Amino acid sequence: MIQVLIVDDHAVVRSGLVQLMDGRDGLTAAGEAADGDEAIAKALELRPDVVLMDLSMPHGKDGLSATSELKKRLPDVAVLILTMHDDEEYLFRAIHAGASGYILKSAPYEELLGAVRHVAAGQAYLSPSATKRLMSDYLDKARSGDYAGSFESLSDREREILAKVAQGYSNKEIAEQLFISVKTVESHKSNLMEKLDLRTRPDLVRYAAKKGLLNFD
Repeated sequence: MIQVLIVDDHAVVRSGLVQLMDGRDGLTAAGEAADGDEAIAKALELRPDVVLMDLSMPHGKDGLSATSELKKRLPDVAVLILTMHDDEEYLFRAIHAGASGYILKSAPYEELLGAVRHVAAGQAYLSPSATKRLMSDYLDKARSGDYAGSFESLSDREREILAKVAQGYSNKEIAEQLFISVKTVESHKSNLMEKLDLRTRPDLVRYAAKKGLLNFD
């Protein structure tokens, strides 16, 4: 049986997921948690095969922070993000945190059950509905060559910051890692986006992916 720990701050949602999972097609609900801190404690206690993790939880650790810590402490546990956020930025941040899969709460229950089995088997799962817009936009830009700026025009520091921003690090985290001020990070970020003619963070992530800068090891 595949043991699943269900993490969501809404008791009604957790109850519905327990009923969906428990005893169905080789799955069982090993336990529940209402926030990221409780999820980590329960995972350490129960050692589930899969943690079904919500992203937005107002109390304690959020889903991304909890996923990152869980993967450090229990690297063999698969984390499947279940969220309402149909947003490529959250998708990349979830992958960077160590999640094995990403699926929307609007997905059919058959898709959710299949996603749980995929990640439990050591495979990655990205919901088609979660990635459709990302891939469509990326392919459109790749075909049209709509990346006006020149990568070669970036300084080594700007390239370094480009990669870290795309991988989901905040300005503060980048500043701490590179031993520079937050203002300096913001200045480099503004300059590189201007050089590359990029307007939004998702644009930056897509550009970094095209250049092979998204290293999630």
